[in-house]
Amino acid sequence: MQPLQLHADRRRPALVRAAELPWLASPEAGVERRPLERIGGEVALATSIVRYRAGSRFARHTHELGEEFLVLDGVFSDELGHYPVGTYVRNPPGSAHAPFSEAGCVIFVKLRQMRADDTDRVVVHADQRQWRSANEPGLMQATLHERPGLSVSLERLAPGSTLPATTRAGGMEVLVVEGAVSRVSDDAQSLGAWGWLRQPGLRQPALGSATGALLWIKRGHLPAPPTEEAHPWPC
Repeated sequence: MQPLQLHADRRRPALVRAAELPWLASPEAGVERRPLERIGGEVALATSIVRYRAGSRFARHTHELGEEFLVLDGVFSDELGHYPVGTYVRNPPGSAHAPFSEAGCVIFVKLRQMRADDTDRVVVHADQRQWRSANEPGLMQATLHERPGLSVSLERLAPGSTLPATTRAGGMEVLVVEGAVSRVSDDAQSLGAWGWLRQPGLRQPALGSATGALLWIKRGHLPAPPTEEAHPWPC
């Protein structure tokens, strides 16, 4: 694969409606992807939606700077186990595996984005989530991973509820797993299932959902922008 620069400046906001993108072939038959951000060739800092067709597999490989993924559909597997829909996994830097899917699956995956000292392997199955009420009516949160300055969570918005605006160093990244959200200040522009939003900087906008939504959210990991920029809607 030729080196690709896609939303490569992680100091700047980005928005991708991944459900509208074509599937692109990978080096392995039956494995396809929709890139959201990418810096590099086949070995790259990357965030993608990846689809494994039934019976497909990827050759054994090492994640020098780690991997994290959320299973969006089906069952993803490797020699360490099976990960059904809703499972969140962090494979730390230096880990290796040979992934496959017997029946087919879709995953949201982030590569080469961990610190060298982030050495814990994390596996959270859907039935292991510990949901708690947030301070905002209609908002529930389940922490998937947390360390100083960094958090990964699933957050469920009831119909008509809001994820409030926040101010936090390191920005915010959002994947819409189910439903749809929009900026509270401009609800004409919605982001549906598999929509992806990257918002660096201190200020993260309020997001509302008329129909309800399940969001994967990572906070505190993005580099500071040169200046505070506008939210990337529309795109």
